[in-house]
Amino acid sequence: MKITHIGGPTALFTYGGRTFLTDPAFDPPREYAMPGGRVMTKLIGPAIPVADLGPVDVVLLSHDEHYDNLDESGRALLPSVPTVLSTPGAATRIANVHGLDEWEAYDVDGITVTAVPALHGPEGADAVLGVVTGFVLQGADLPTVYVSGDNASVDLVKQIADRFGPFDVAVLFAGGARTVLMDGANLTLTSAEAVEAAHLLAPATIVPVHTEGWAHFTEGPDQFAATFAEAGLNDRLQLLEHGVATEVR
Repeated sequence: MKITHIGGPTALFTYGGRTFLTDPAFDPPREYAMPGGRVMTKLIGPAIPVADLGPVDVVLLSHDEHYDNLDESGRALLPSVPTVLSTPGAATRIANVHGLDEWEAYDVDGITVTAVPALHGPEGADAVLGVVTGFVLQGADLPTVYVSGDNASVDLVKQIADRFGPFDVAVLFAGGARTVLMDGANLTLTSAEAVEAAHLLAPATIVPVHTEGWAHFTEGPDQFAATFAEAGLNDRLQLLEHGVATEVR
């Protein structure tokens, strides 16, 4: 499995001979006006422009309501992608999206993609921030891969690990995202919670994304790495350099 971190939650990876893209966000740095006078601020542009991306076979879209997960450039990309998997709600809002219920599986040329639960904040957050999904990928003679999406619940990680483990690779959306909408509660995993998740997902190699590039992310890659080092998990952590295709060990 080879993966390229493009920025924020956006990563390109090869799996079973297919090219997958997570949460496409390719706009340059800018501000987005939000309801209630709020602003979302993007700080860093994509390491690879959308025009240089090349063909994508499958988009794994954790949710469509927030610009850091699907921005204007990412939305314009979706019609060119043969398979776009997301939540049932996203399928009602965007053409070409196939919505999956929790634990529902979808076949992509012999690759099984299963939608798994995610919670974008504390209990009840879905009523405010919308429904989010993660994904598990499996195939004959292929690694078992978990893509968390914008999930802040370690309890849900345990459910997923119990059902599909052991995992080989886990792409964790971290960064401790916060917003005034949820009174400063974490909307994605903190570095400490990612350590808890790593123990549950053992022996998976942990690949962090969603730790930089936006003003509402509160914990960067350095803090993530330091927390894993303190927990003695350096050997299971794979940090990615932006724009560089990297074999997951």
